[in-house]
Amino acid sequence: MATVGQRLIEGLADRGVEIVFGIPGVHTVELYRGLAAGRIRHVTARHEQGAAFMADGYARVSGKPGVALVITGPGVTNALTAMAQARADSVPMLVISGVNRRSSLGQGLGLLHELPDQAALVAALCPTETLVDPAELGTALDRAFARMATGRPGPVHLQIPTDVMGQDCPALAPPIASPGREMPDVAPALARMAAARAPVILAGGGARRAPSLVRLARLWDAPVVQTTNARGSLFDDPLCVPASPSLDATRALIAQADCILAVGTELGPTDYDMYVRGGLPDLSGMIRIDICPDQLARHPAALSLQGDAEALCAALSAATKPGPRSGGAQRAAAARQAARAELAQLSAAMPAQLAMVEALRDACPGSVIVGDSTQPVYAANLWYDHDRPGGWFNAATGYGALGFAPGAAVGAALAAADSRVICLIGDGGLQFSPGELRSAVDEGLPILFVVWNNAGFREIAQAMAGAGTSVIGCSPSPLRMPEFAAACDLPFASVAQDPDALARAARHLCAKAGPAMIEIRVSA
Repeated sequence: MATVGQRLIEGLADRGVEIVFGIPGVHTVELYRGLAAGRIRHVTARHEQGAAFMADGYARVSGKPGVALVITGPGVTNALTAMAQARADSVPMLVISGVNRRSSLGQGLGLLHELPDQAALVAALCPTETLVDPAELGTALDRAFARMATGRPGPVHLQIPTDVMGQDCPALAPPIASPGREMPDVAPALARMAAARAPVILAGGGARRAPSLVRLARLWDAPVVQTTNARGSLFDDPLCVPASPSLDATRALIAQADCILAVGTELGPTDYDMYVRGGLPDLSGMIRIDICPDQLARHPAALSLQGDAEALCAALSAATKPGPRSGGAQRAAAARQAARAELAQLSAAMPAQLAMVEALRDACPGSVIVGDSTQPVYAANLWYDHDRPGGWFNAATGYGALGFAPGAAVGAALAAADSRVICLIGDGGLQFSPGELRSAVDEGLPILFVVWNNAGFREIAQAMAGAGTSVIGCSPSPLRMPEFAAACDLPFASVAQDPDALARAARHLCAKAGPAMIEIRVSA
């Protein structure tokens, strides 16, 4: 009979898991027992937070849950930041950890890696379960995968006590298929949509895997405003409005609509009111599609449809007939142009920062661009049109964890094996997680690490100065990038903040196999 650790790996493989991200420790030795002979590839991170960020990036690109395997105690607490980012962005992630032996839990014995109540710590963030009986392993996995598949996606935690991991475990039953979702009646929505003459669609991250949304927009002649996590859905399309609803021009388009369809968007402030100004147009008359009943309750609409974005958009498009509208393409073009011009009003530097992102996109077409919290990413989150569905994401919205991008880029590259991945990160954010670049080297991944080097936390320094506060703590010395790249065995180029120079360097390095690095030297 196999052990719990061996059956765990079998059970994950049976549920479609191909890769796990982690760092082994003395408390997970038994969980690793099945990996050597199993069907699952293990990718070693340099920090448990990085392992969970890798699982996040893998899930966003593959559409399947990312899986991280971490030790008891510090492994869990290190992974919590990445789990919180996944929760904010609705990313399915399964974190499997150890926990001390069953008889010790809650006893405060001073054991290695002991927490007062590890499950309670995680439960404040996401669903968690403790496996106390080996015979329950299969049903515990079924519950974990069902939670990630049937409701709003997010992180799920399964912890296995050290005295359970090595116990004999019977063979697992075949996985139970996740129950299907009921389809709500779309007739009331169709009636409202048929009467519209100036419709607008608000697309969020829940719509990034809804290709039927594009067909619906064209039939309905509706401009599509895309939040950060929906970018790339309609690249260079006449109906595309790749501009944040935080911008006045985008808000004007929304305010002029006589019917709003909001698809898979939580309507959160980091997308809809980045500068905390208020003034968002009244959305109470919208039709809202979301998989999560809690989200639907937070922002009441005239009509709410709970369900999968793709299934509902497919049903709506199947029954929508093209008819006379008020010029969706013209309205979208006017909003695009006005919103882009607005960037310069917000900051004289933003248009130049956006130009650098567009240079990367054009030099490496079809790439996945994974961003961190850094100035060009902030600018592009306000206005940027990407050329790959789901190919633009970052941690600068929602939870906003610095150091997200290197690990997430590793996971993205493993999920998109035929594509180049670009990791766009600031010099400050890079120092949160520099070790994950070595993971990219170990795996031979085609990741171009682009470092926006302004020698500090310049965005924060500007915010402090704008608030009349003395600027303190915003000048951490940057890494010496040529030496750092050499230490990581990365081909390297350094360019000034010039789009043409960046494009040339990117094309040159993207032609090489494996990872590479470009430093962008940003002047004061």
